Amino acid sequence: MGLKVAVQMDPIETISIKGDTTFALMLEGQARGHELAYYTPDTMAMRGEQVFARIAPVEVRDVQGDHFTLGGFGRCELAEFDVILMRQNPPFDMHYISATHMLEHIHPRTLVVNDPVHVRNAPEKLFVMSFPDLMPPTLITHDLAEIQAFREEFGDVVMKPLYGYGGGAVFRMVRNDMNFGSLYDMFATTFREPWVIQRFLPEVTEGDKRILLVDGEFAGAVNRVPAENDLRSNMVRGGAAKATELTAREREICERLGPSLKERGFVLVGIDVIAGNLTEINVTSPTGIRAVQALGGPNAAAMVWDSIEANRAEFADVS
Repeated sequence: MGLKVAVQMDPIETISIKGDTTFALMLEGQARGHELAYYTPDTMAMRGEQVFARIAPVEVRDVQGDHFTLGGFGRCELAEFDVILMRQNPPFDMHYISATHMLEHIHPRTLVVNDPVHVRNAPEKLFVMSFPDLMPPTLITHDLAEIQAFREEFGDVVMKPLYGYGGGAVFRMVRNDMNFGSLYDMFATTFREPWVIQRFLPEVTEGDKRILLVDGEFAGAVNRVPAENDLRSNMVRGGAAKATELTAREREICERLGPSLKERGFVLVGIDVIAGNLTEINVTSPTGIRAVQALGGPNAAAMVWDSIEANRAEFADVS
């Protein structure tokens, strides 16, 4: 039986369909006969326990420049849907957090993917700190003395904002870098929250692997190789996607994370691994599905929908 699915996302006209995971999920859901609707989180409203948004039915097609058709927008209660895909991109700010609070009131009767409570409680650069033995040495702080001591211990480090995304404001600092003071001042002025300081991994030049997990199980991987003379491997920053296989260490990482991800209701997760070191656990709006499939990997979108459909069938049986 077809499901009523609302997709909470960034403006659909702005997405680049070639690599957009949300679009991949919409294509797969539509192909399975599910009824899709679309809204942006800025249209959400709440009265008492009821959550509304301005929603339009949507059809999608894999045609660059002509990838969607919208019906008319109307005010609709989100609890009327079977499934909501919470797929707006970060920043993970109070706007994002407010949306999770609203969606918490309708989940799990309406299945929100990923679980909004655990998305709120598991920012990618903080949740990962629960697995320190899988990570490079990492410090989260705003304190200058702590940062200086960490640099003294480990030499070359990477500094990045705690709630940053897409490779923005990621800097490498060498041991005696004369720019450190200026960079510290800039971060202190720009970001009120703590920052991430991490031992630099020179192997990043060989790639930063994005590994997808669905219900805590491996669902595909792509190696993202940075552009020449750039630290960042994110594909939106010029990184190149390469086919890859998992190493024994990477399989160990997946096996260690899987139970925690499934326990928290994370259907789709993207983890980042450099040279066998786990660096992030992405749960807000994980990407990589189209890149993995384009390189001959599994259809992770189909795995996501298999999970959603099984959940809704089980919920209907219990109800």
